[in-house]
Amino acid sequence: MEFGLFMMPLHPPHRPLQDTIAENTEKALLAEQLGFDELWVGEHFSATTEPLCSPLMFLASLLPQAKRMKLGTGVVNLPNHHPAIVASEAAMFDHMSNGRLLFGIGPGGLASDFELFGNQDPQTRGEKMLESIDMILRLWTQDPPYRIAGKYWDITLAEAIIPELGIGTLRKPLQQPHPPVAMSAMSPFSGSVKTAAMHGWSPISANFIPEYSVASHWQKYLEGCAAAGRQPDGRNWRVARNIVIAPTDAEARDRAFSPESSTHYYFRYLWEVLQRGNYSVAMKPDPKMPDAEVSLEMLIDSIVIHGSPRTVTEKLVALRERVGPFGNLLLAGMDWSGPNRAWEQESMRLLAQSVMPALRGQAAAA
Repeated sequence: MEFGLFMMPLHPPHRPLQDTIAENTEKALLAEQLGFDELWVGEHFSATTEPLCSPLMFLASLLPQAKRMKLGTGVVNLPNHHPAIVASEAAMFDHMSNGRLLFGIGPGGLASDFELFGNQDPQTRGEKMLESIDMILRLWTQDPPYRIAGKYWDITLAEAIIPELGIGTLRKPLQQPHPPVAMSAMSPFSGSVKTAAMHGWSPISANFIPEYSVASHWQKYLEGCAAAGRQPDGRNWRVARNIVIAPTDAEARDRAFSPESSTHYYFRYLWEVLQRGNYSVAMKPDPKMPDAEVSLEMLIDSIVIHGSPRTVTEKLVALRERVGPFGNLLLAGMDWSGPNRAWEQESMRLLAQSVMPALRGQAAAA
């Protein structure tokens, strides 16, 4: 069983971009130092709260110091990009990182980005994502000439090809036939999980969704594997969670529920965003519950895993038994304002040094 760090990242809107970039760099390198297996970084163009617009650019900045971790885009929102640009930049990064790219993709999740790029229709976004990844994989596995016609893009490179000069050929990634592909999912019974399973890609269950929704992703994964005739394997399933670990259960609970905590800010922000987007069902512990009956404390209590190392280990073992045998746990990265720097650094250290060894032992025995 492996573990990683998943950073949207999410910060209070007033924080300067230089500060949050520096903070996320420090956090990523701490994960490398502590032995985290993976790092995932999100992409958002039009929100100061979610400030990184290029996960590949950010991840490339880590390469001189991050020599071991696999590095994932979490995710590249494909409807917002031309497939040939994504294919070329991702292939280049795979070479720069010596074959450590994890290629996370999605349709997007930020309403202001949808408007910015003219992708407000959810069905169109889904179609564009699937068309784009199909084109990217073809560019990675085929030689010129390229003639790829689609509904939303047409890629043609057939005339200006001079093989002896190397002109007319797109870069292929170092990993062959291509880097591992992953898809994010936050909806209950997400069709994206089934799609990922049918293609042999890895689903990533979002950290801010309730337990029943995570369990539904395993069921959709099994459906997708059955439809494609694939053998299901929990090692291909990544589950992200908000986790607060402290020396004692009481300290961890205080940190999770404190108004000063970045966990408190994170769930307050996301709950309001999802309510305004008319998609609060993504977070509610009971999808039939009226929004007015949902409190911030209820969300934190039902979603955040908190406690001492022993308690968190027990909770994670029980979570795998209830939702399904996920093979990779991703810790959600939080903002480090105020006391949160020390709190999250302690959570990361205790996860790496105490919880994961015990959890791996439990998973191997199971």
